[in-house]
Amino acid sequence: MSKKPHILIFNPDQWRGDVMGHLGNPAAVTPHLDHMVETDAVSFRTAVCQNTVCTPSRCSFMTGWYPHVRGHRTMHYMLRAHEGEPNLLHVLRDNGYFVWWGGKNDLVPGQLGYDKDCDIKYKPERPPRPMWEIDRQDTWRGEPGSDSYYSFYVGKQDTGDEDIYYDGDWANVLGALDFIRSYEGEQPVCIFLPLTYPHPPYGVEEPWYSLIDRAKIPPRTPTPENWDDKASLLKAIYEMQNLGDWDEERWTELRAVYYGMCARLDHQFGLLIDALKETGMYDDTAIFIFADHGDYTGDYGIVEKTQNTFEDALARVPFIIKPPAILPVQARVSDALVELVDFPATVYDLAGIQPGYWHFGKSLRPVLTGETDVHRDAIFCEGGRLLGEEQCMEKTSVTRMEDPSTSLYWPRIKHQVTDEQPWHTKAAMCRTRDFKYIRRHYEKDELYDLRHDPQEMHNLIDNPAYTDILLQLKERLLTWYMETCDVVPFETDQR
Repeated sequence: MSKKPHILIFNPDQWRGDVMGHLGNPAAVTPHLDHMVETDAVSFRTAVCQNTVCTPSRCSFMTGWYPHVRGHRTMHYMLRAHEGEPNLLHVLRDNGYFVWWGGKNDLVPGQLGYDKDCDIKYKPERPPRPMWEIDRQDTWRGEPGSDSYYSFYVGKQDTGDEDIYYDGDWANVLGALDFIRSYEGEQPVCIFLPLTYPHPPYGVEEPWYSLIDRAKIPPRTPTPENWDDKASLLKAIYEMQNLGDWDEERWTELRAVYYGMCARLDHQFGLLIDALKETGMYDDTAIFIFADHGDYTGDYGIVEKTQNTFEDALARVPFIIKPPAILPVQARVSDALVELVDFPATVYDLAGIQPGYWHFGKSLRPVLTGETDVHRDAIFCEGGRLLGEEQCMEKTSVTRMEDPSTSLYWPRIKHQVTDEQPWHTKAAMCRTRDFKYIRRHYEKDELYDLRHDPQEMHNLIDNPAYTDILLQLKERLLTWYMETCDVVPFETDQR
């Protein structure tokens, strides 16, 4: 394209891929996203992240590298420019973009600052309120040992004398709105909004708390009667979260609050679209909406996430792209299999940028224009660690707390920081349209026929009727590893 488009990256945290109205969820309230998909955007029904927790996923979708390429498998190893690791934001700045960043990090080493990655790292003048009243957990968590202590359920947020619960997300969205309306520069802009919602704890203010019709929420994936065919980490988390006696009314309420958090995000997104249209920037802007990963939200009887399990509740994410108006788009829901590593490849393509490093993304331009709905034959996700990899155990999450069991995340973290059992084993997923294969290094592999078992309840790994399918998926996984196992820098050395 002759003119570089403006870029808006709307990046919620932990939004499941099935909580959007245009994908057929009757309880999801996402009118702004739904309208854009009807008119001038493409939404991908089957998009997956490359890791199911924040930092590894962000390092992947900001480079086009899979987590295994440079070992980005923990929350505490981020993109290191001084060690030759690229970053989409840095590349955009080097190619003439003015980059405005408002929101969380989980991407670059905080001790090094943000000067190389953005022109503005936004700090609101008015300090936002703590999200979910974390400083007042005693008012909503219940007592230790109760069936609400690790549930992450907050419920309705109290806005006090304001119309909104002015947390970090609201502060950064309002900051982005001010930037859009006041920008008079000549450079193309990139607005990066890595927001926190709908990451648990599950809490939201009115009107979004009451907006969701509880009766329309689809049924949960049930708790397995036998955990033997699932990752051992799931059973361990299930037992520690202690939610097994919750009735469906309580689960529905928790899930409704999560849906309300997604509805609030949709509303905030609508405000951004209105501002782009008011300023005449909308047609010249490429818009990307996607989450870093999903959330269990009661499926299998658990909440939150893990770092080495890949059910669609976690691995499948929203992914919507509106290209600039100069590129003809066939607005629709696409059935193409896509990955978040395709995000930077598409940005580079639309902006006419050669990023100067090797990556594994594939531009989605042909899918956006309607030339094809065939993009990949398989999509991948990975996580976990080897026994003895203490640098991957994230022990700082434990050592910095006097009593780590008070952490909401303790049911998961407790099993990540020990080698007593292979709870945190390395694992990788290969998913096609019809099947999902998961290779586990120290545990039983998994195989699911998604045509007949979309909830992934019946592990077919030992079923002889699927031997040929299993061999095909194992071969495909091996090919993927061979093709993506490393990157050779473009700069060569003298011998």
